[in-house]
Amino acid sequence: MTEAIVMSRLADLRVQRAVELIWIEADLLDKKQYVEWEGLYSDEAVYVIPVDASTNDFDNTLNMVYDDKRLRGERVKRLVEGYAISAVDAAKTVRTVSRFVPVAVTDDAVEITAGQVVVAYKRGRHDLWAADVEYTIRLGVSERDDQIAKKVIRLIDSDSPVPAAGFLL
Repeated sequence: MTEAIVMSRLADLRVQRAVELIWIEADLLDKKQYVEWEGLYSDEAVYVIPVDASTNDFDNTLNMVYDDKRLRGERVKRLVEGYAISAVDAAKTVRTVSRFVPVAVTDDAVEITAGQVVVAYKRGRHDLWAADVEYTIRLGVSERDDQIAKKVIRLIDSDSPVPAAGFLL
């Protein structure tokens, strides 16, 4: 895809809505507003972090995370209710999501890829998580109705030992 085509697609208001939703998601995660974050996802959405960064067969391969609505809800519940070490001692994070490349744009949905860097700080130590991320954003009647229908996080070091994260990527 040439740079001119990517730039013209980035000017598309539907793509801008998708990018805005992705940035809202990053902000909610950094602020640990997990209930609000969960509300950004459609009922049939999946949130996936595959171990094999090249796979698209998430049902038949190993994943670090493969959450549907029920599992996202359980994850959020653990993060916000009661005592869970992952929530009590969670790292402070700052996310940067950029390098947006629209893959497919229709009146109903935007498929877009991006690069994401998460810096996590905990107990005097910084950890860096970098990934290529694929999103499918379902467009609603207005921006307030837009939802994430799919998020696949392909960590650049997914084939190496990955430290436990007490936060969502």
